[in-house]
Amino acid sequence: MNPYQKKRRWKFFLLIFAILIGIASVFYTDSFVKKMEREEANQFHLWVRIQERAMFLYDNDDYRDVVETVRKNTKTPVIMIDSAGMITSFFGLDSTKTNYPVADTKLTYDSLYFVRQLRQMKAQHPPDEMNIFGRKFKAYYRDSFILTQLRYFPYIQMGVIFLFLLTAYAAFSSARKDEQDHVWVGLAKETAHQLGTPISSLMAWTELMKSKFDAEDDPLIAEMENDIKRLEIITDRFSKIGSKPILEDHTVYIVVSDFIRYFKVRTSDKVKFSITGDEQVRAMLNVPLFDWVIENLLKNAANAIENEGSISINIIENLAKEQVFIDVSDTGKGIPRSKFDAVFQPGYTTRKRGWGLGLSLTKRIVENYHSGEIFVKESELGKGTTFRIILKSSLRYEPTTA
Repeated sequence: MNPYQKKRRWKFFLLIFAILIGIASVFYTDSFVKKMEREEANQFHLWVRIQERAMFLYDNDDYRDVVETVRKNTKTPVIMIDSAGMITSFFGLDSTKTNYPVADTKLTYDSLYFVRQLRQMKAQHPPDEMNIFGRKFKAYYRDSFILTQLRYFPYIQMGVIFLFLLTAYAAFSSARKDEQDHVWVGLAKETAHQLGTPISSLMAWTELMKSKFDAEDDPLIAEMENDIKRLEIITDRFSKIGSKPILEDHTVYIVVSDFIRYFKVRTSDKVKFSITGDEQVRAMLNVPLFDWVIENLLKNAANAIENEGSISINIIENLAKEQVFIDVSDTGKGIPRSKFDAVFQPGYTTRKRGWGLGLSLTKRIVENYHSGEIFVKESELGKGTTFRIILKSSLRYEPTTA
């Protein structure tokens, strides 16, 4: 299991753990809310029974204080209606919308407010019927404000916790990414600096070999010079990491075919290369960096071919969107659909000795430095894979800060 997969597994376990904590919190709060609901229902039923016998209990001095205590300690909003559906009394509602005028003994109130309250009460709980002096009444109640708050509290709590964790994760990830970028940039520039001296020495040694052995046209020395030039290009690549590259107008077909010409003589003869498509389409490229993209894709394609196979590159111009499509296809072992995104993550590799940085670096070069896109267009296990690069044509290119 590679480091990226281990990291994803740990993130998955932590997410599951957080979800379990949230579920446990919701269940606990829900049980507490149900307990309060039962207490409020009992309190309401007690209030109804007291209200039903209030006239008789008031005549008894021993029970008068009990009646008043029950009424004062009842926090549940209540509305009573008669058999005709008219409101006869209420309790625990907004006093600013329900009042008794001084000059009149009749009850006045905000009728719309009572309609809304009664509708809400009917939706929440069934009524409790009352019989007062032979007249039938119904009493409705709704949940108290505290109970309503408690019912939504765990969801609000989980939302706040999730928002906090998301913010913290984004902040720490950004800080860690910046730190890693600084480390990689420093390492890349130091590598380029360290390579400079031996490359210069190799160039001098080849010149000495040609003059000493009169081997100006020796094909082996020519290939050695090609490799030294390649090392110079690689050194130049590393020195450009962290800096804004200079993009120039190039013919895509020529850039790609030049690199294939260099690469295929250093690959097994069992792998066949071909390039097709529009030979005139142009795009803004930094050739040393873009060669790196093609190199990583071709190396991965060659490694995916276990015996004999082929690698083909097709260059297409999308005139409608003024884009350039570069499809790199192989006849290798393929990629599972579930790994289409994972292959671009740092550390992801299927090789025992791989670092898992090639495609991650490729994605960064294409997207950050060339304002393009790269993705797995299609793949089938045992049949092969096609990567697609999308670049803006030279006419549509607008420079961006990497």
